[in-house]
Amino acid sequence: MAPEESAEAALLLRSFERRFLAARALSSFPWQSLEEKLRDSSGSELLLDILQKTVKHPLCMKHPPSVKYAWSFLSELIRKHEAIHTEPLDELYEALAEVLTAEEPTQCHRSYLLPSGDSITLCESTAIISHGTTGLVTWNAALYLAEWAMENPAGFAHRTVLELGSGAGLTGLAICKMCRPRAYVFSDCHSHVLEQLQGNVLLNGLSLEPNDTANAESPRVTVARVDWDVVTVPQLAAFQPDIVIAADVLYCPETVLSLVGVLQKLSACQKDQRVPDAYVAFTIRNPETCQLFTTELGRAGIPWEEVPRHDQKLFPYEEHSEMAILKLML
Repeated sequence: MAPEESAEAALLLRSFERRFLAARALSSFPWQSLEEKLRDSSGSELLLDILQKTVKHPLCMKHPPSVKYAWSFLSELIRKHEAIHTEPLDELYEALAEVLTAEEPTQCHRSYLLPSGDSITLCESTAIISHGTTGLVTWNAALYLAEWAMENPAGFAHRTVLELGSGAGLTGLAICKMCRPRAYVFSDCHSHVLEQLQGNVLLNGLSLEPNDTANAESPRVTVARVDWDVVTVPQLAAFQPDIVIAADVLYCPETVLSLVGVLQKLSACQKDQRVPDAYVAFTIRNPETCQLFTTELGRAGIPWEEVPRHDQKLFPYEEHSEMAILKLML
């Protein structure tokens, strides 16, 4: 393989590694690029490298992704190979056989590679809705908000962050690892979400011990139960947030009203005569729900402005998804 071909293949493999580790759908994978490289390659070196950087990656071996996704991925990889090469590649079929004999658990792992070379691994439900909540999986706006935060780390550095509706914890873990906050408060109200959230925090090497000084570079991390409808202003003020964030929490009118209510309570939290900045990220699934949110913000006297779209595309999510981040002036 010529040097320029080797460099191109390395970029392709890095793309596969990044996209496989976190991908929810095969559509996010650069299959066309793979097919072109396979046509230019006479051997199996490229496919073996892909196996090592996807299903045989150390992260995937230690924290396996969904069995269904791994099966779909390997099946598509085999189809691409068989369409171009007549000789079967035993390693591909052996990997598929291992997946076919595995049982699909109720939970799987999804890992995300960060620009620093570090990674985030999340334990998530294999079902979109589980235990009566959607908070046990990662949603697109959480990825989008994490990308924006990592593109703007100065806004979080040495500050206390309160996240509303943290879910699986992707956004907060990315901020803790990449943006150097002083303290980070993950919050939710569902017991199963909070249990999984605590596990994901520990899984990623962060401590929940208030007096842990093992790593001075790590923020002070808390996982708190916050019910938007019953939490009080003093309880919110006790967190002493400098910045408040939320992602993908605008999924029904009732939730929108509860969110605006808790934002009003946060606006009453004075700390050194200033209120926290607030950012809400969401996927525009139902324009009427988004319109309700901005309307209710107006009624509550909370000004807002849309944050310009960011250029940093680190995570695989549906390309057609329309997402936005609003900055609220509490």
